[in-house]
Amino acid sequence: MQLDLKNKNAKEILQSFEALCVEGKEVVEVSLLDTDIDYFGYKTFVDLAQLFYMKLLTPLKNDSTTILRFQKLSQKSSFHNSDDASSEKYGVESAFFAIDKTKEFSFLYHYQKALEFVDVKSKKRVLNLGINRGDEFEVIKEMLGCDAFEAIEFVGIDYSASAIEYAKEAFCADKNVSFFCHDINKLEELNLGRFDLIISIGTLQSSNIEFNATFMSLYQNFLADGGAIVLGFPNCRWIDGEMIYGAKAPNYPFSELSLVLKDIHFCKKYLQQKKYRAVITGKDYLFLSARKIGLSKT
Repeated sequence: MQLDLKNKNAKEILQSFEALCVEGKEVVEVSLLDTDIDYFGYKTFVDLAQLFYMKLLTPLKNDSTTILRFQKLSQKSSFHNSDDASSEKYGVESAFFAIDKTKEFSFLYHYQKALEFVDVKSKKRVLNLGINRGDEFEVIKEMLGCDAFEAIEFVGIDYSASAIEYAKEAFCADKNVSFFCHDINKLEELNLGRFDLIISIGTLQSSNIEFNATFMSLYQNFLADGGAIVLGFPNCRWIDGEMIYGAKAPNYPFSELSLVLKDIHFCKKYLQQKKYRAVITGKDYLFLSARKIGLSKT
């Protein structure tokens, strides 16, 4: 499908996309003047693609005209749509497992900043809930370097047996890293002790976890005195392998942030009452990072 949108304003371009009727994988070619591209900027069209569940392909050039190519994503191709209720919904054969959040700059940048805020290099024991294949530990390893990484004990928990086996193999040379296949709701069964840093990204919001009670239990029973917390709240959906901005609640056809903001507000207020400095950062993933007030960074 081809659209000629040269010299169109933002409202006209938006209306043209709202009128589109395209199937998954279909490509829409949009002709624009180079002056249009200069005026709007490429980022505007990346945002436009996400609004309509598309991804922007490599543009084509023709004299003073630029052809932007938008490919429709298959909305059925998403782990969010899986009816698998087993622990292997996130296993090595799943659509979720194929996703690498750390290749997304908006995730990686803000995750690293969250780790810097809580001074990860000063921690002695780190717990990650919902570790899956271990990407979040790999980021820390690359940030700190091998020597500093090896000085810290890392423990990763996930309910998927196949994901945990994958993570064990990936970190088999790191004797300071342990992985357990276990239900987060029964974490006390593992007798793990307390940790200087607890990380959980996109896990505590799972439907089988009571968010408020679990969060308070983590603080009360697993966080060491003066320990820090990094929580990641998905403000996106994964469609056809693409990270699409905006959380989506059930029964809403559009992005709706009430549940995400409610959970973030609960955690921040709770931690502030415990004399923590808590900040909210990020975009596609919203990070709540909290450290004890009065503890200086080394």
